[in-house]
Amino acid sequence: MGAVCCCLSEPVDYTAEVTLYHFDLHRAVGKGAFGKVRVVEHKPTKKLYALKYIDKARCIRQKAVANVIQERRLLEEIDHPFIVNLRYAFQDDENCFFVLDLMLGGDLRFHLERRGAIQEKVVCFWMAELSCGLEYLHRSKIIHRDLKPDNILLDAEGHAHITDFNVAIHYSERRLHTSVAGSMAYMAPQVVDRKGYSWAVDWWSLGVTAYELLFHKRPFDGKTSERMTQSIIKDPLKFPEDCRSKVSDSCLKALKGWLDKDPATRLGCRPDGQGLEDIKTHPWFAAIDWDTLELKEAEPPFVPDTKGANFDVSHELDEFLMVEKPLTHTKRKANADLDKLKPELRELEEKFTVYDFANSRRMSYYPHNQPIVTVGSADTERTLAPSQTVTMAERSQTGSPMPDYHVSNLPEMPRRSHSPRS
Repeated sequence: MGAVCCCLSEPVDYTAEVTLYHFDLHRAVGKGAFGKVRVVEHKPTKKLYALKYIDKARCIRQKAVANVIQERRLLEEIDHPFIVNLRYAFQDDENCFFVLDLMLGGDLRFHLERRGAIQEKVVCFWMAELSCGLEYLHRSKIIHRDLKPDNILLDAEGHAHITDFNVAIHYSERRLHTSVAGSMAYMAPQVVDRKGYSWAVDWWSLGVTAYELLFHKRPFDGKTSERMTQSIIKDPLKFPEDCRSKVSDSCLKALKGWLDKDPATRLGCRPDGQGLEDIKTHPWFAAIDWDTLELKEAEPPFVPDTKGANFDVSHELDEFLMVEKPLTHTKRKANADLDKLKPELRELEEKFTVYDFANSRRMSYYPHNQPIVTVGSADTERTLAPSQTVTMAERSQTGSPMPDYHVSNLPEMPRRSHSPRS
């Protein structure tokens, strides 16, 4: 029958609701604010995935329960070739688990720090793939709000994928958001000046990311949050003196388009929903075969060396040196009384529901946004050294009044049809 494993004291029924017992645990490959990411193998299918696990107690201490629930819900809604997709979700008494597509190529921050500036044709290819992913998110009424090299992962073949939806939100076509969320160095002027923003801010972040990958520095920076804010809002876009010896004029034109302070004219944000078409016809992307690329059949110009570790190997040392408690398979306490749980734990029990991509039907939670709450102190999160990228978030102000400029100046939601992956 093949559905039951007897290697434990009690057999595991693989036809039952998914739990950690359905996976073999392998090496740790990443670390976040509330937990780690490690490679796991799904026992019934022998497929490898990335397991992101979040410590409930730490999550509650940092008042991030709403973020975790919102990320869980948003990930259920989406499925795209250039996004790190959710495959399973479940919890035990100590942790919440996300099982995601495994990306063995590492994040772009890893490659940027080890290679320095990235070759133009490589960045162009990544930006084309990421543009397809962003356009899909925006049609799904989702703003990522934290696009940066750290949150872009390569698979073993070199394709780029958007990950980490911890501060992502649904947007409204009638109201603007005013909450400050993301990593300050990548925030658009409309975010840091708190005058209201929508999905156009993600295209700015993509521009900052492309600039950093090409020149190994950011276009706007500052030693304090105040100086960085002023730089983003007021400073003109400047390029390194030797930029034309490194990149083409069409590349510089694309960067200028993405880093346009006016969202109405920013590249990717044409009001009639034709933003992706503007990118496809941009001279910088002239060599891209978009039909092949969107099928994920285009050959990446950079292939990560998967024989080595494309991540910081020190992630495994914490458990090896017993700095942290190792993750283990643990049975849940039977018949927990929800009424006796702390409110935050009860919320996780009720809203961080089980998901199995093979047996569950994806559903949308739009327009029910969860509030985004502050994680850590604002001073720490707002002050970024040149190499730091700390994600910050505060309570969402979705539904705040529209500022004093016309709706016609705001980009409309993209409306191109798309068939999700099976």
